[in-house]
Amino acid sequence: MTTETAEANTLLAEEDIARAAIYDLLAALLHRPPDAAALARIAALEPGEGEIGRAVKSLAGMARVMDPESIEREHTALFIGIGRGELVPYASYYRTGFLNEKPLADLRADMERLSISRAPGVMEPEDGIASLCEMMAGLILGRFGEPASLAVQNEFFRAHLAPWARHFFSDLEKASSAAFYAPVGTLGRAMMDVEEEMFRMIGEGEAIGPVAGSA
Repeated sequence: MTTETAEANTLLAEEDIARAAIYDLLAALLHRPPDAAALARIAALEPGEGEIGRAVKSLAGMARVMDPESIEREHTALFIGIGRGELVPYASYYRTGFLNEKPLADLRADMERLSISRAPGVMEPEDGIASLCEMMAGLILGRFGEPASLAVQNEFFRAHLAPWARHFFSDLEKASSAAFYAPVGTLGRAMMDVEEEMFRMIGEGEAIGPVAGSA
């Protein structure tokens, strides 16, 4: 974490820090399978209330009984496979049936506008679910400059996550290869529901509360 990000975090609401933590957790687990140290941290997570809390509790339980090698095989079967995995976790694919389509071009335009740079050495298209979760956390925490306003966050969420991410996470929950990643799917689906409702309430001028069960 940079000094600028640490300073920005002192000015952020507790709810926003909790939101970013969930997005970061989802991004990390979807980018790559956790190693033993990451599994230990996940096993120690304290769940809160609500569906997010139940998903965190289930995920922590899986982290206590599964080993990194089994989870790596599961990650490969789900997202890589031979030719392709059970799921194809990209916005273009979910929204058009093909990779590298208009959703990716639209995302790249918004990335340029918001000063979000592609990570060096990354070859995958930027519209992967892990990258989008990482971008949302970065917008909340100010990793690309100042923390983004809720209006900017809402715009990014509605353009790049709302049209397909809940569908993807629901598919992940039910995937035949998913054991450790089934509660990751539940957590992601519940987070999309919380975000959708939060942005709706903000748009209607209602007060919002904490993110239940944040990681």
